[in-house]
Amino acid sequence: MARAKRRSRPVSRKVIEAAAPDTPTTLTGQAEDYLKAIYELEQRGSAAGTNDIAARLGIAAASVSGMIQRLARLGIVHAERYRGARLTTTGRVAALRLIRRHRIIECYLVERLGYGWDDVHHEAERLEHAASDELIAKMAEALGDPTEDPHGAPIPTAEGEVDETRLASIADLGAGERATVVRVSDRDPAFLRYLAEMGIRPGAQVTVLEKSPFDGPVRLLVDGVEYGVGTAAAGQVFVKLKPE
Repeated sequence: MARAKRRSRPVSRKVIEAAAPDTPTTLTGQAEDYLKAIYELEQRGSAAGTNDIAARLGIAAASVSGMIQRLARLGIVHAERYRGARLTTTGRVAALRLIRRHRIIECYLVERLGYGWDDVHHEAERLEHAASDELIAKMAEALGDPTEDPHGAPIPTAEGEVDETRLASIADLGAGERATVVRVSDRDPAFLRYLAEMGIRPGAQVTVLEKSPFDGPVRLLVDGVEYGVGTAAAGQVFVKLKPE
């Protein structure tokens, strides 16, 4: 099982300070959404393709090319012909700022306002474009400067550092392997409720009891209780392998 890792890539403070005055005022919420989508797709190790960006944002692929060209003219995206788009350093700064806002807002909604972990993603999507860096800094301070959101995703620091370790999923584990849940996909509230019913949250201990062939279900022991999950669901739960 491949478990390649890529650690945090900090962006220098000079670059952040140079980009900071322009980025919030010149980018629309839609443009910021593109940057976040491209960043998340790039974490797979390749450029973000047009169709992948469209699927991520829930829009028609024909709409993507024009926006990518506009972002390229602003110097925040580098468009690779027939390959897709990658963020420039300035684009990465803007994307990480947005991701930081999103994840701190999620933490605040859960910890201070009593939201469930399945209710906060879409709420944070609406709030992230309006929140100022000052407000986010005060939220983070009130929460004790959290390093992870309610779903286990790392929160970028104000200096632009983020843990980009590439994690294995439950679907990558073999029968008999044990692991600790570190992070789960947060895009579908119904999926989060499904996981919660099984106790699958960051920190949960899981053991793969059996994997059926041909993408069949995975039989798991979750904190001592047995469950069966589909391969697709298992692929959205990310873990840290426990030593034997």
